[in-house]
Amino acid sequence: MPLIVSHKPKEYTPAPEGLHAAVCVDVVDLGTVDGIYGPKEKVRLYWQIEDLSPDDNKPFLLAKQYTKSLHEKSALRKDLETWRGRKFTQTELDAFDLEKLLGVSCQLQVVHAPKDEGGFYANVQAIVPLGKGMTAIRAKDYVRKKDREDYKPAPKPTTAAEVNGSQPSGYDDDVPF
Repeated sequence: MPLIVSHKPKEYTPAPEGLHAAVCVDVVDLGTVDGIYGPKEKVRLYWQIEDLSPDDNKPFLLAKQYTKSLHEKSALRKDLETWRGRKFTQTELDAFDLEKLLGVSCQLQVVHAPKDEGGFYANVQAIVPLGKGMTAIRAKDYVRKKDREDYKPAPKPTTAAEVNGSQPSGYDDDVPF
């Protein structure tokens, strides 16, 4: 009896290009992910923008994956500093809680990149603070991945710094995270 398999690309409408008001709706620990430079601990941030997808009439959802690092050359650190509008303090660099990003508004620069099989991906190219006078947006009809029935958490970290989990004292200013 034949066992037939095929590839049917999922059709969806990508988020439109341009600068969009957005809100961070999820932070997901992906655990250790194998890549071309070896295994790295990864995290993925998710945002909703106000524009609605014609596919389901829900806000477009965009995501960006990062190595879980605040090294001075890391993409995560660069994006967070442009989003915050300021550099990290040493205390923040010692231990920064990514959960602080949830519900924080920003602007996302979305660009399209071609797919190999045709069509386009919508990629987050830059994250900046909301402009003066812009109203923060709220998440709509989104359930965090960790709160879903089928969620399986990434394996727990085992490095000494992560096990100790010391938290720095707060830094009080007008930056929301």
